Amino acid sequence: MNYEESVRALLALGRELAAPRQPAQSSAPGAQVEKFGLENISTLSAALGNLHRAVPCAHIAGTNGKGSTAAMLESILRAAGLRTGLYTSPHLERVNERIRIEGEDVSDADFAAAWTRVHAAIESLLASGVLHAHPTYFECVTAMAFLIFAEKKLDFVVYEVGLGGRLDSTNIVVPEVAVITSIDFDHETWLGHSIAEIATEKAGIIKPGITVVSAAERPEARTVIARRCRDVGANLVEIDQAYRTESTHGAEGRYAAIVTGTKGSTSSITLAPSLRGRFQIRNALAAAAAARVLAEKGFPVSDAAIEKGIRSVNWPGRLEKLSDDPAVYLDGTHNPAGARELLKFWDENLAGRRIFLVYGTVRDKAVDEIAGLLFPRAEKVVLTAPRQPRAISADVLAEMAGHLARSYAVEPDPQLALEKALRFASLRDAVFATGSLYLVGEWRAYWRNRITSHDPAAVRVLE
Repeated sequence: MNYEESVRALLALGRELAAPRQPAQSSAPGAQVEKFGLENISTLSAALGNLHRAVPCAHIAGTNGKGSTAAMLESILRAAGLRTGLYTSPHLERVNERIRIEGEDVSDADFAAAWTRVHAAIESLLASGVLHAHPTYFECVTAMAFLIFAEKKLDFVVYEVGLGGRLDSTNIVVPEVAVITSIDFDHETWLGHSIAEIATEKAGIIKPGITVVSAAERPEARTVIARRCRDVGANLVEIDQAYRTESTHGAEGRYAAIVTGTKGSTSSITLAPSLRGRFQIRNALAAAAAARVLAEKGFPVSDAAIEKGIRSVNWPGRLEKLSDDPAVYLDGTHNPAGARELLKFWDENLAGRRIFLVYGTVRDKAVDEIAGLLFPRAEKVVLTAPRQPRAISADVLAEMAGHLARSYAVEPDPQLALEKALRFASLRDAVFATGSLYLVGEWRAYWRNRITSHDPAAVRVLE
């Protein structure tokens, strides 16, 4: 298959999940829920030669910050001279973004070749009855990543968990180091309705004998992670115990920190321009701690590489600034914890300025809580919807949460919604387009086309 055929075949698999969908009885009479398992990915990987074992790796889970942390750790290792791979999800604009080699998206040709091999293996396994159900979109792309990374003979790969951890398709890897970032409420339908339950799913990536770096702050989560480490004989590094930081506020929401270790050593962290917000200091510290674990295991990672990697990483779609006058930001704020961090960013960087918010989301998100945090602080909210089967329509969103805004408008088309917010805003104001990462990807592509058709003096290019 060529690239376009490969993408169409993957999209035809339907809704993306991180593991096989198996009906199981819920507590409601006649209802069904979907539960996860590792059988399909294990069977498929075995048929491909268990290539997930071919390259040393790190494995990163968490509610928020796992993608940023994964990107920073990969950037650190690349700065150290290693040939690296990075596997993340979801993508913003093109599926190739999920599989990166030495900082670049996998090529269309390599993507298509990997899908051709994975597809052939699946067809053979289905025909022989070894597989009883076709692997999901996420499982297929995960298997493709294993294959591509092994064929490229990389030195190290960083895997971000897709959903949860314990039963996520990436969890067949045995990493050199595991990282668990912040844990909060999200995907409760799949992961549980308490912090302890969610933490149990995230802590499922902890395997015997490995070192785990934890940036979890909630006491319930820390307890679960520590217990899991004790139970399986894993070594735990809690960044709050191992390091002390003093952060400084820089321009445009870019932070830096002086980090002091338990033995008195000091180092500095300066966030890259693409990583705005104080919360990213914590993610950077988790990435740096993981890099130091790898250095202790013999990987050639220096403090200079850690500082360079964090300072130079590019991770779009998270408090990404598109232009000035008015300031325009994109951010994938998809859960209450992210909304709270966004409020902090507003308070620390945009005090006294009017905020115009464009918001759209998908089902299974805590809309009431997110809207309750953000909508009252905005001068006006423009409600929209991602072009995605799981989207909440703009009209339904207005019924659900419009009353929480001082003023709101409804515009189903995401591009027109952004333009409407820009018309409302004056040059001193700020426009935040946020909610689903599916929307963020669409807005990024739209903005790139927009700057080619407008007066170049009116807008700035993507940073």
